[in-house]
Amino acid sequence: MNCNRFLRFLHDDLALSTDSIAIAQRYSEKNPSQIPMILWQYGLVTLEQLDRIFDWLESA
Repeated sequence: MNCNRFLRFLHDDLALSTDSIAIAQRYSEKNPSQIPMILWQYGLVTLEQLDRIFDWLESA
């Protein structure tokens, strides 16, 4: 996974704020693959957005 492309997708396509992304990154420092679940657990993305994230990750 290209981390920069993924972060750009979160910001540009899902319109997540820089702060929301930073929170997820902070809590997933040891395991970046946990970012989608952290975003969802903290209520920063909806289930629909979580689906889009997993679809994006699968196609990347």
